[in-house]
Amino acid sequence: MKAGFYIGDYGYEVRDIPDRKPEADEVKIRVAWCGLCGTDIHKFQGKNGASVVIPPIILGHECSGIVTEVGPECKYFKVGDRVACDPSWGCGKCIWCQQGLPNFCLERHGVAKGFAEYVYPPEKNVYHIADTLDLEAAAFTEPLSCAVHGMDLIGIQSGKTVAMYGMGAIGSLMLQLIRLTGAAKIIVIEREEEKRRLALELGATMAISDQEIEEVAKQENIDYVIECIGLKSTMEQAIRIAGKYAKVLLFGLGDPEQPISFNQFEAYTKELSIYMSFLNPLCSERAVHLLESGQINTKKIISAKLTLEEMGEELKTLRYARKGKVLVSVSGEH
Repeated sequence: MKAGFYIGDYGYEVRDIPDRKPEADEVKIRVAWCGLCGTDIHKFQGKNGASVVIPPIILGHECSGIVTEVGPECKYFKVGDRVACDPSWGCGKCIWCQQGLPNFCLERHGVAKGFAEYVYPPEKNVYHIADTLDLEAAAFTEPLSCAVHGMDLIGIQSGKTVAMYGMGAIGSLMLQLIRLTGAAKIIVIEREEEKRRLALELGATMAISDQEIEEVAKQENIDYVIECIGLKSTMEQAIRIAGKYAKVLLFGLGDPEQPISFNQFEAYTKELSIYMSFLNPLCSERAVHLLESGQINTKKIISAKLTLEEMGEELKTLRYARKGKVLVSVSGEH
C-alpha cells in the first residue's frame, strides 16, 4: 500500500509498504480522507508534535474510512462499517488512564497514521458514524474533539463575551463551538479580510484586527479569550486583553523555542485563569455526534483536497494550509 512519510530534513516521500491483516482487536480501515494538521507541519519542519518525532514516520492522523477487515478479537465492528478514528492510544491501566486522562498515558502512542491507504487502530479507538455523515466531514472528528476538550476546560457560560484569535481550521471549528454555548458576544481577531468574512458567516458578532482588539478591551470586560494561532505575539496579547476574572485558553501550538512572557502582577490583579489544552481525552464520540447533528459546518473550512503525492509540495509551501483545512483524498470515498 502507499503511505506518505516525513523522512527528515524537510523531506517527504510516498512509499510502498507492506499491507497486512489486522491482529487481535484491530480494525483494518481503508482511509477515505485525512486532514493535514498543524502538528504534521511542525514535524515536517523538524519540530516535535504532541510527541517526540523520529523520522521516518507516516504523517497524518485525522482520518475517516470504511472497515475492510477485523481482527479475531474485535467485537463491535464489521466489514463495511463507516468509521472515524481517535489516533491517540492509551493503555487504560497506568495512573493517568485510571483517572480518565489517557492524553497523559505513560505508554501513549499514535495508532492511526492517516497518510496511508490503510490504518489498523484497536477498536477502542474507532467510532461508528451515521450513514448521513459524509466521510469527508468525518475526517474532522479528531481536530473537533481536540477543540471540544479545550472548551471543556474553560467552561464558557452563556451571556458572556468571548474573544478568539485565528480563523484557521481549528479556529473555525472553535468559533462554531463558542456559538453553541450561547455567548452574548463573540469577537474574532484575525488579520486577513477573507477570514474575517468567514468568521461573520460562522457566527462571530464582530471580526477585527489585533490592533483593534486593544481598543475594544479598554471599553469592555472580555470574559474568555481563546488563542488558536500559537504565535508568541498573539498568546501574549491574549493574556493582556483578558478582563477581570477572565479565563484564557492558549490552544494554539506554540514554538517551544519561543517561550512567552506576561505581566504576572497584572494577571494577579485581574485574577486570571490561564489554561492549556493537550490532545482530546475521551472527546471523540461527542465530536462525531456534533458532526452528525449538522451544527458544525466543515465545507466552508476546507481549502484544498490533494493526493498523497501532492502533499510534498504543500508541506513545503503551505499554499492551501494557510487558508484553511487541507484534506488528503486517499480513497476519496464519501
